[in-house]
Amino acid sequence: MNILLVGSGGREHALAWKIAQSPLVTRLVAAPGNPGMAKHAELKPGIKATDADALAALAREMKADLVVVGPESALAEGLADRLNAAGIPCFGPTAKAAQLETSKAFSKAFLQRHGIPTAGYGVYEDVAEAKAALNQYSAPYVIKADGLAAGKGVAISPDKADAEAEIERMLGGRFGSAGSRVVIEEFMDGEEGSLFALCDGQRAVLFGGAQDHKRAFDGDLGPNTGGMGAYSPAPVFTPELVQQADERVVQPTIRMM
Repeated sequence: MNILLVGSGGREHALAWKIAQSPLVTRLVAAPGNPGMAKHAELKPGIKATDADALAALAREMKADLVVVGPESALAEGLADRLNAAGIPCFGPTAKAAQLETSKAFSKAFLQRHGIPTAGYGVYEDVAEAKAALNQYSAPYVIKADGLAAGKGVAISPDKADAEAEIERMLGGRFGSAGSRVVIEEFMDGEEGSLFALCDGQRAVLFGGAQDHKRAFDGDLGPNTGGMGAYSPAPVFTPELVQQADERVVQPTIRMM
């Protein structure tokens, strides 16, 4: 198989390491890749992960049997849609499905629409309205830029003054268009984890859970980051919890719109 791997971060490095071990692989190309990935894949550093047209052209040129997409930014640009149109199998959702990751407001509305438990929230584009909405919540306040912000678009403010400052920064252009609106969310304390499933549009199969470290400092302190490391298996996912999730996720009753 000829495989194109899109991305250049640690996630893609791990994917390259594992994909290269398969006896089915005849050629593995990473675009743009990073120097550490050169041990496992042929690099195409001149192609950005956000250039969906160039990536689709590369996939056609190398006669890719499969394209594995790592970064959310590539999915937001509709790379999977372009590949699907070209008849090239892609491991990654369409731009519409990727909105669950690329837009926090879309994700919250989706959860609410389908009765999936989620923290109380509101979506705001105006600074004054967002500040006034803080009165509906208690400290600490959770302020999120709606769009992709490299994992740094979430602030947990200990008091109202800090929350108001975060609102001003986000709606003032700190994250560009990703912060053109903000989601203010009810703070929830406790364990957080990610349970993963492989989906093809009709079926879903669970394949494990993980926990990552979002705060910059020890003891769950400091600003949120794109992730300071992760481990799996995660103790939060007990066999009973996984069984409950498995019974629910195999029923393909949820639609994107």
